Amino acid sequence: MKLRKGDKVRIMAGKDKGKDGVIDRVYPKQEKILIQGINLIKRHIKKNQELPDGGIIDIPKAVQSSSVMLICPKCEKTTRVGFKLDKSKKVRSCKKCKATFK
Repeated sequence: MKLRKGDKVRIMAGKDKGKDGVIDRVYPKQEKILIQGINLIKRHIKKNQELPDGGIIDIPKAVQSSSVMLICPKCEKTTRVGFKLDKSKKVRSCKKCKATFK
């Protein structure tokens, strides 16, 4: 998977199309990512110690990695990710401006 935790991404499909966010967690086997504040669902919670009154809370759900695009840290455009060899080390690179990043 070409996306990593901490990457800034833009949602390209779905109900949150056009929103930006930072990746919180990556699930490589399911090819999904969790982005804070994106793809929120309502969850009804019973009374417990954390929520003495119970209620309805918003929980972020994982998004398919194919429905997001990486925002390049240098050119600030949505781009695909490529790989280059840099001193015998494989690094990610922007397909538009050719900049490399971790």
